[in-house]
Amino acid sequence: MNQTVWHHLNLCAQGDPRDTLQNAAIAVENGAIVWMGAASALPEPFAQWPREDLQGAWVTPGLVDCHTHLVYGGQRADEFAQRLAGVSYEEIARNGGGIVSTVRATRAASEESLFAQSAARLEPLLAEGVTAVEIKSGYGLELDAERKMLRVARQLGERYPVTVRTTFLGAHALPPEFAGRADAYIDEVCERMLPVLADEGLVDAVDVFCERIGFTIAQSERVFEAAARRNLPVKMHAEQLSNGGGAALAARYRALSSDHLEFLDEAGVAAMKEAGSVAVLLPGAYYFIRETQLPPLDLLRRYEVPIAISTDSNPGTSPATSLLLMMNMATTLFRMTVPEVLQGVTQHAARAFGDAERHGTLAVGRPADFAVWQVQSLAELAYWIGRPLCTRVVRGGKTVFDRTLFAH
Repeated sequence: MNQTVWHHLNLCAQGDPRDTLQNAAIAVENGAIVWMGAASALPEPFAQWPREDLQGAWVTPGLVDCHTHLVYGGQRADEFAQRLAGVSYEEIARNGGGIVSTVRATRAASEESLFAQSAARLEPLLAEGVTAVEIKSGYGLELDAERKMLRVARQLGERYPVTVRTTFLGAHALPPEFAGRADAYIDEVCERMLPVLADEGLVDAVDVFCERIGFTIAQSERVFEAAARRNLPVKMHAEQLSNGGGAALAARYRALSSDHLEFLDEAGVAAMKEAGSVAVLLPGAYYFIRETQLPPLDLLRRYEVPIAISTDSNPGTSPATSLLLMMNMATTLFRMTVPEVLQGVTQHAARAFGDAERHGTLAVGRPADFAVWQVQSLAELAYWIGRPLCTRVVRGGKTVFDRTLFAH
């Protein structure tokens, strides 16, 4: 049997820096936590087990990046330059850029090339303590290319020490071949693409981009109805550029989350609270497109809607591969507190991810998936910009990343 006592550590088991234990220990057997608490109270049966000394480091649950578009071909740096010159995100999209330009690159890429490009974006996240990541499709916009994206996402989870959950985002944008025929494309998404991909075991959840440059409320509901027929949970890109009522629709379908939410109103917040949906805020996109409308933090707090933070890693509006940077942006741009952002990448992110039973908190009986931080205070996770803070990542009780190996 594989038995280890991790000791000489400070423990933040719930991802809440207001609830910690100094000088703690964690006993792990066969990949699962069998005991944790004050080191001085370590039960005698565990005292003879092999030990790992963490030298006073902080331990948190492995981080969860619950909204990403990691799998795609190419990049959109030239469009970034256009925006710097004054062209809006919506103008670029209407002129054939934006999502559709990434669609062309993704369709053209081989599966092997797509894996290599995506792995290069995943690896920095893993080095920052991420042990679970959601990956959306949506840059294929036809069956074979969407299948290719989802297959690559599955391969990332098989070849790297990370839990990957896949989200079918066929309703991300209107592909060129369906120009002017949005309802017909939704027919394709609901009646052909989703059934085939779900039957192939490639879909864990379903998402839709409900927005003026995306899909209408009625079209979005058709996608949700198709997901419900497959018993698949749903998510929504909602209220990013306007208040279209998407979050309220998503709440009617008990969505795992509604994401972006800069233009969310009180009725939408109340609906999310009633449905138990998580508000996933994406400061990278807010920053990158120079948005000025802040998400309604005070309303979300008043209604006690759980708030998650994610990278939204994507080529057009958030080319981010650092969840710690997103924590910093959430504090500085959204005025969130350190406890809010740390819970936003652990326990609340795990709910939005759709697997809070395994991820987001540490407890007896759960997998020993945790991140080790060489910091004096957990506030440093949201404080430093660009400084490597994660010294070790443990997954299933085994070290899968050790920064000291790269020290020399």
